[in-house]
Amino acid sequence: MSDKVIPILDQRSGQALPKLPAQMLPPTGLLADALGRPLRDLRISVTDRCNFRCSYCMPKQVFDKHYEFLPHSDLLSFEEITRLARVFVAHGVQKLRLTGGEPLLRRHIEALIEMLSEIRTPEGLPLDLTLTTNGSLLARKAASLKAAGLQRVTVSLDGLDDAVFQRMNDVGFPVAEVLAGIEAAQAAGLGPIKVNMVVKCGVNDQEILPMARHFRGSGVTLRFIEYMDVGATNGWRMDEVLPSSEVLARLREEFDLLPLSASVAGETAERWSYDSENAGGQGEIGLISSVTQAFCGDCNRARLSTEGKLYTCLFAHRGHDLRALLRSGASEAELSGAIGLLWGARADRYSQLRASGVSSLGDGERRVEMHYIGG
Repeated sequence: MSDKVIPILDQRSGQALPKLPAQMLPPTGLLADALGRPLRDLRISVTDRCNFRCSYCMPKQVFDKHYEFLPHSDLLSFEEITRLARVFVAHGVQKLRLTGGEPLLRRHIEALIEMLSEIRTPEGLPLDLTLTTNGSLLARKAASLKAAGLQRVTVSLDGLDDAVFQRMNDVGFPVAEVLAGIEAAQAAGLGPIKVNMVVKCGVNDQEILPMARHFRGSGVTLRFIEYMDVGATNGWRMDEVLPSSEVLARLREEFDLLPLSASVAGETAERWSYDSENAGGQGEIGLISSVTQAFCGDCNRARLSTEGKLYTCLFAHRGHDLRALLRSGASEAELSGAIGLLWGARADRYSQLRASGVSSLGDGERRVEMHYIGG
């Protein structure tokens, strides 16, 4: 396996203010993009820092002790995040996911969760408020996260074998502490819990069946994710992608899997129950085929970076500076109008274009890094 890493392109410098519409119209909750896709899911990165150095996200060769992370003053404040979240909800967002980096490294994250948990949809319904974490701090924080209003968590876990897991996180963090975090989250009621495993061929694919055995019947949904070409620093190669079809074939060697229908519109995972004779009784497995089976067609997700740039695709090469608009004194109507224009013009379908052999990037452009906008 090659250790080559492409130098990072810093996407954090300021950009021009987003455009405002000529006429400010109130949000209807029915905002759709240029391809007719609604806005339902907002992923909010609360920090660009992480205590892991996973090769597919923050390789140590780039994110070393000399790497300059954003100063605190550049981050969106909790009040700014909440203000923007309210505008997105008015446009139709029903789910908020806090990401990073590692979101539990953001000081007083419980205060932000409490603020976001008070937001209601135009119909008066609570939001689906979730958080994705590497699990390293979850054991000590699960109870306080639940008390603050967090509903559930997704935990990244790339193997059960301690040597494999420590090699993947590249900081020597033991798998037992992540498993303890998952148990603490279950005890606190942060569920249903999902566990995401990024599969790299020849690196941790031998952990597929042990992971499935471990989480079967546990109440935890396990999802296998194809190794993605997000950003430019992880040295991504197609020969390190294990297609979901092959993951499924391995699972079927041991489990009598039954296909399940999508649980929500725009769902990224193909769902399977462990036992066709007792459908759903032993839990389920998900397959996220982000490379071999594009799911751009019904993608309803927007991403807000740590310092307030809006990205309309995980594979985007540029963001739109909502922080600058916020700090210029923009009104709620102006924020709403700018977001409406940006989403309304969205035509992103990177994965579909890649599958057809067409590049959506111009000369010299690189996709944004995963640690910067979350997965």
